[in-house]
Amino acid sequence: MAAPINARRMGRIEGEFVVFLIGMRVNRWWKVHQWLRVAMAMPRMIRELVGHPELGFLGAESWFGRTTLMVTYWRSMEHLHAYAKSRSAAHLPAWKAFNTAVGTNGDVGLWHETYKSRAGDYENVYVNMPPFGLASAGEALDVKGAYTYAAARLAAAPVGG
Repeated sequence: MAAPINARRMGRIEGEFVVFLIGMRVNRWWKVHQWLRVAMAMPRMIRELVGHPELGFLGAESWFGRTTLMVTYWRSMEHLHAYAKSRSAAHLPAWKAFNTAVGTNGDVGLWHETYKSRAGDYENVYVNMPPFGLASAGEALDVKGAYTYAAARLAAAPVGG
């Protein structure tokens, strides 16, 4: 586990990017064979994405509980859609397996939300944190000068320019 960086930092990604939230919800905990199969599909996909930067995956953070949440960052909507539809990637077989084994029977819920973002549309700050979130997926920069304030971090001008 990475050590905290004892400073105020912010994350930036040059140009437009995509934030994709995805997760599952265990609706029937006793049906371990259903939700464990679903849960085990994601690590395979993440390993594949990390091993192939040309697919446009920039990074992810995860939280676990009855409802899981993974925040992922992508270079573009085109990269995300191409991965989701690729017949040679891990996603499509996992999606087909879910629909065959679970479908709409209610044992396990799946969800996702997708957001496009560009300079001036987001703001963040990390204090006493290890590399995390957007600062891990993109570039981590020290918060200083005008960027001490959220309004300035929202400005479209790149840091230092």
